[in-house]
Amino acid sequence: MHPLRLALYQPDIPQNTGTMVRLCACLGVAVDIIEPAGFPVSDRAFRRAGMDYLDAVEIVRHASWRAFAADRASSGRRLVLATTRAALPYHAFSFAPGDVVLMGRESAGVPEEVHDAADARILVPMRPGLRSLNVAVTAAMILGEALRQLDAFPGGGEASTPAGS
Repeated sequence: MHPLRLALYQPDIPQNTGTMVRLCACLGVAVDIIEPAGFPVSDRAFRRAGMDYLDAVEIVRHASWRAFAADRASSGRRLVLATTRAALPYHAFSFAPGDVVLMGRESAGVPEEVHDAADARILVPMRPGLRSLNVAVTAAMILGEALRQLDAFPGGGEASTPAGS
C-alpha cells in the first residue's frame, strides 16, 4: 500500500499534471485523476507527451467526482483538501498513512460539494495579497511534509541522486 495518494480534481493543464505524476512516481505516491480533465488522460496520451515515468507510478482514473468519492469511502481513506479557503497550515496538520491529498483545478479549485466532502482542509501560508502558488508546487510542498511526518520517503532518507542528474 502507498503511504499517500494524490488526487487531481478535473485537471486543466497537462504540464502541471505531468509534473505531479512525475513527482508521485519519484516519491512512491499513487495518483487518482478525477475526470473530466481538460485534456486526454489515457496512458497513450501521457506516453505521447513524453511521460516516461508511467511505469513507475500507480494511476487510477475516475470517471467522475461521485465515482472517486465512492471508491474513497469504501477504502476508508481521509480526504485532505489543499485550498486557499482553509485556515490550517499544511505543516501544522497531522498526516496519517493512507491520506488522500486532493488538489483542485488550476482554473477554479473545487466546487462546494467537493469542499464539503473533505475530512480536512489545509493551505500553504503565503504573503498577503498574493493569490496562489502553482498547483504542482503546492502538491510538492504538501507531499514532502506528509512523507516527512510519516517517515515514508523512498529509500529511508538515504542520500539519492541530486535533482537534474
